[in-house]
Amino acid sequence: MMNPAEFANIARAEREMWWYEGMRRILFAMLDPLARLRRIGVVLEAGCGTGWNTRLLERRYGWTVTALDLAAEGLRHAHELGVQRRVQADVAALPFPSGSFDALVSLDLMVHLPPGSELPAVREMARVVRPGGLVVLRAAAHRLLRSRHSEFVGEKQRYSRDQFIRLARESGLTPLRISYANCLLLPVALLKFRLWEPLLAREARSGVDVPPAWLNRLLLAPLRWESKWLANGRALPAGQSIILIAAKETL
Repeated sequence: MMNPAEFANIARAEREMWWYEGMRRILFAMLDPLARLRRIGVVLEAGCGTGWNTRLLERRYGWTVTALDLAAEGLRHAHELGVQRRVQADVAALPFPSGSFDALVSLDLMVHLPPGSELPAVREMARVVRPGGLVVLRAAAHRLLRSRHSEFVGEKQRYSRDQFIRLARESGLTPLRISYANCLLLPVALLKFRLWEPLLAREARSGVDVPPAWLNRLLLAPLRWESKWLANGRALPAGQSIILIAAKETL
């Protein structure tokens, strides 16, 4: 489970911070074409955090979204945002019958799963989606990019493209789209996480903070470009995150 102290940081930053806005643009660029072509009404967000993305999914697509998280702190924020359907539960034991949802979205939850538990968790997520429904997964990529922020939030593992594809197929899911994201800022991330942070040798701390407006705009620009690239059906060969959209196989 994520460090409970991080929920307040996210709640303060996720509406304006460049990373959140940019990654939303990227997610929607990949999801929009598939969402429009499928009958999706009821959706589960597994690992809803503060509930902000739950509200955005409802507004953008008109879905009825249930927000699920293991942490009471996140669900309290979701309640304050007006999220109506909230469930406290573990993604490894979802309290819903099989095939309950038309789609499931899980953003940045899987990094908190202990190594070895990711396949049972993805299978459980796939279980509650109806045949033909969608499963959307996003997680941090490349162990080389672990940082002080990773330590602070309790990150347990990162993922690769091949690992995500294998998890999908072994869970009865057919990958429709997969891509890395936050690619153009990789050189900056490597310098910061592998050179600057070790030199400073400071304790683990949150990296969630809105920078000055000019820097926020500068950092957002590469992610906006990536979202346009991905909107045309293309993929990125590397990045700090990995996004998979898969369909549950029909019987």
